[in-house]
Amino acid sequence: MTNDKQPIIIKKYANRRLYNTGTSAYVTLENLAAMVKKGEDFVVYDAKSGDDITRSVLTQIIFEQEGKDGQSLLPITFLRQLIRFYGDSMQMLVPTYLEFTIDKLTNDQGKFREKVGGSFGAQLTAPIFASLEEQTRKNMALFTQALGMFSPFTGPLPAQPDRPAEEAPVEPAKADIDEMKRQLEELQKRIERLGSKE
Repeated sequence: MTNDKQPIIIKKYANRRLYNTGTSAYVTLENLAAMVKKGEDFVVYDAKSGDDITRSVLTQIIFEQEGKDGQSLLPITFLRQLIRFYGDSMQMLVPTYLEFTIDKLTNDQGKFREKVGGSFGAQLTAPIFASLEEQTRKNMALFTQALGMFSPFTGPLPAQPDRPAEEAPVEPAKADIDEMKRQLEELQKRIERLGSKE
C-alpha cells in the first residue's frame, strides 16, 4: 500500500523566511523539525527560482540540532570521514549505504529501546554498543550481498582468442566495483575499531 498523500509545499523567500502553503503561515526551521518528527512530508522550493532546496534546508535543521547542548548525533570522526568521501570514488555508494543503515536502525529501534530500558541503572553503553556493532556488521553483510546481486560483473570474464580466461584483462567497471567493495570493507573495519575504543 502506497501513501498517495502529497508532500506539503514550503516556499523559502529571499529574506530567508519559510512559508507553509498548507497552513498559509510562516514557519521556522524548528517547526519543520517538528514536522519531520511527526512524519509529515514536505518539500522546500526557492520562491524566486522554483528550485527544490529541500536537501539544504534539512541540512540546516541538522546543523541547528547539532548546535544544541546534549543533542549531538554525529561524532566528529564520522563527520571527518563523511567529508573525505566527497569527490572520492566511494561518493556514489555512500548515500545508499547510509540510507540502508538508517532504515535498518529505524526498523530495529524498538529492540534497542528495550535494551536501554532493561539496562537502566546498569552499565549502559557496553551492551547497547555491542548490539549496535553487531547490527552494523549485519548491515554491512546485507549491503555487500545486495551490491553483489546487482553487479553484472561478478561472473567470470570470457576468454579472449589469444589468452586464457584467467588472464583476461579486468574490465574497468569490475575494477571500480572491486575497489568499492574494498573500501566498504575498510569502512567496516574502521567502525569496528571505533567500537573497540569505547
